[in-house]
Amino acid sequence: MPVHVVTGTDEGRVSEEAASLFEKLKAPGSDDFSNEVIEGVADNAEDAFQKCSQAIEALQTVGLFAANKVVWLKGANFFGTDRTSEAERAVSGVENLLEVLQDDLPDGVNFLLSATGINGVRRFGKWAKKNTSYQSFDKIDVSKEGWEEQVARIVKRVASEKGLNIQGEALELFVQRAGAATRQITNEIDKIDLYLGDSRREVTVDDVTLMVSVSHKGVIWEISRAVEKRNAKRAIELIDSLLAKNENAVGLIKASIIPTVRNLFFAKLVSAYGSVSRAPAGVQAVLPKKKDGTVNTWGLKMASAGAKNFTLPQLQQGMNDCLDADKALVTSGQDPRMVLHKLLIRLCDGKRAA
Repeated sequence: MPVHVVTGTDEGRVSEEAASLFEKLKAPGSDDFSNEVIEGVADNAEDAFQKCSQAIEALQTVGLFAANKVVWLKGANFFGTDRTSEAERAVSGVENLLEVLQDDLPDGVNFLLSATGINGVRRFGKWAKKNTSYQSFDKIDVSKEGWEEQVARIVKRVASEKGLNIQGEALELFVQRAGAATRQITNEIDKIDLYLGDSRREVTVDDVTLMVSVSHKGVIWEISRAVEKRNAKRAIELIDSLLAKNENAVGLIKASIIPTVRNLFFAKLVSAYGSVSRAPAGVQAVLPKKKDGTVNTWGLKMASAGAKNFTLPQLQQGMNDCLDADKALVTSGQDPRMVLHKLLIRLCDGKRAA
């Protein structure tokens, strides 16, 4: 198939996969004169039209030194649903490109498109999904149960490609610090690889602590750890740092506090039975589930140590406090900062009745 499309919201993965595919499509021994790369980031609709025109011209021009040729429209940002993509001039350019692709391309010519997003409703998107080698790589949704396991698989794959081995607590810490963006993960693995050099290939907790930058998701994780340790001062400092960056209070409570208290509650509930598999069916039925319907054991495992700092009644009350705070943020005119502060103090208060 002479037309290849790589797209998705995970820009790092899209860039990586497209570059790898470009190398595979190139004829053996071919050079820059035999292939054409057109930078696809357009400043406006007219620029998008011109880039499509450049791609068309490249597709219709036989290579100077070889019959085989790859034309790569790289990192295009005008195939989606934003204002530029929907502008008449940009749409016209994409339609012109589609007409050329729908005809038989010259023998030996391949077209590769990498794009930040493709509108599946428009003609190009519908055609591409049915008639091209189509790959889509979207960011992992960290608001869904089980995201950690998906990210852990990516981390282990990228580390393995560098000859690194990362397991156990080091892997867990890396996942929570780096977050789900493939580009961030790759960059952090590269840093660890350079740091370790040829001396060793086993990544430790200390290595991760020293080398891996704390992403936005990492700060959320730090808030969760502060709550688990009942360290209200630290949790409030972290919350304030994000609010100062104009983070939404409702988003913060739903991303950092509510999931933490919920996992602590379920981890405490399961601890009475020794493991998830030994818990009664009624208990297993209410445990947080992943997309495939299985229990999110990763989340429970992460919360098991912190659950020892609470009693079950305290965590039950904590869930009620989270509900009240969430309602206050959404429906009342109270200062969001004060609502979150009071919630964290209630959750971390060691004097609360057991």
